[in-house]
Amino acid sequence: MSRLRRLLVPVAVAGVAAGAVAVPAFAAPAPSCDTASKQYSYVVLYQPGEKQRSVDAELTAKCGKRIAYYPEIGVAVASSRNADFADRLGVKRAYSAGKDVAAKAAARAGLRSAIGMLEQTESVAAGDDLSTQQWDMRAIHAPEANKINPGSRSVTVGVLDSGIDAKHPALAHAVDAQSSTGCVTGAPDASAWAPTNSDHGTHVAGTIAGKDPSRGFTGIAPGVRLASVKVVNDDGYIFPEAAVCGFVWAAQHGFQVTNNSYYIDPGMFYCRNEAGDAAAYEAVRRAVTYSTQRGTLNIAAAGNSGFDVTKQTVDPNRPHKIDSSCGILPKAIDGVVTVSAVGYAGTKAYYSNYGSVTVTAPGGDSGQMPPAGEGAGCPLSTIFNGAYGTKCGTSMASPHVAGVAALLASTHRNAPPRALTALLTAEADPVACDVSACSGSARNNSYYGRGLVNALDAVH
Repeated sequence: MSRLRRLLVPVAVAGVAAGAVAVPAFAAPAPSCDTASKQYSYVVLYQPGEKQRSVDAELTAKCGKRIAYYPEIGVAVASSRNADFADRLGVKRAYSAGKDVAAKAAARAGLRSAIGMLEQTESVAAGDDLSTQQWDMRAIHAPEANKINPGSRSVTVGVLDSGIDAKHPALAHAVDAQSSTGCVTGAPDASAWAPTNSDHGTHVAGTIAGKDPSRGFTGIAPGVRLASVKVVNDDGYIFPEAAVCGFVWAAQHGFQVTNNSYYIDPGMFYCRNEAGDAAAYEAVRRAVTYSTQRGTLNIAAAGNSGFDVTKQTVDPNRPHKIDSSCGILPKAIDGVVTVSAVGYAGTKAYYSNYGSVTVTAPGGDSGQMPPAGEGAGCPLSTIFNGAYGTKCGTSMASPHVAGVAALLASTHRNAPPRALTALLTAEADPVACDVSACSGSARNNSYYGRGLVNALDAVH
């Protein structure tokens, strides 16, 4: 891996309380709506439980159209051609990431390219024994754990990503098509969960639950199910409406764990006190909170910018000043487990963000190379066309934690997210600070959080 003016006073509601808004009734559409300009999608806030007919009436009156509505959290996804659509609703209630991206396309494209280079795939020769190259699995004791408990088929891990190649020989056994969906538009589409131009989600999936005996490749929890929830569009962006759709889908389909190897575009940080950002932040917060309350533990990558997120003062993607009201989504939301990355030597990868970390896991580092015959500096996993390749990033570290969490969910049936997080952190192996930039004790510090996750302890 936004703006502000409140239309009405927020009201507290159980579960998704902060930032809820009451909505007046609208009887007739606005007299002049743009029918020629480019159409953009928006997240729009409502009072949780607001009737869909009221939502439709207001959106129509403001020159918009409903794409999806999630009454449980009071979030709608709407489209409009009107440049002032958010202003008509109130900019604390509505935000379009797509419109923001279009306005800043050149700068954003350059950053995406840099991120893509970090996670660039290096293919592995067809005849190799892959088990010898999985140093990342050995680092967290996954092979030993597999012999005891490979995970339960009653546990589903949602991979919120670019889609999973279900035809890959290491993944065909695991992908549950019935639990999979596309969420790119903000509305679930059961026909749109397969990947198109990115193997990122396929690589993530292999780390969690892949198994290919013919090649010697095994993921952390090959016995669990995987659900492909496609939230990444073909331009590589993850917009707030896609994430909202993904978290609500996870909640309503009983996923025990989700992996989120991304941050929500276009800003790396979203600020609750800034117009536009406030609507997107609240929409995502409600969706994540809803999924947590419904029993889903959400795991997220810390990010690949190499900075202390608690001390960052400027958003690298947008001209935003960062303060305590800002956070990288979804990891900034309460209850989300945030994962930093380490390389082969077990120290923080040069690119990994830090400063607000729950645990750490192997993400690879080109400066920490394993001995000859033990693989590359980046973790090995599944890619397109039934092949295998390596990628580096906190995107690769996060699924290691999701896999261990899936093992915990398999051995502690019906444990709520809070309990799974407590087990995950208690059973992690402490990693002490090794440089002055790292602060804290061996059991909780800014680089490694509570330590390196341990798959073997998860199955005992």
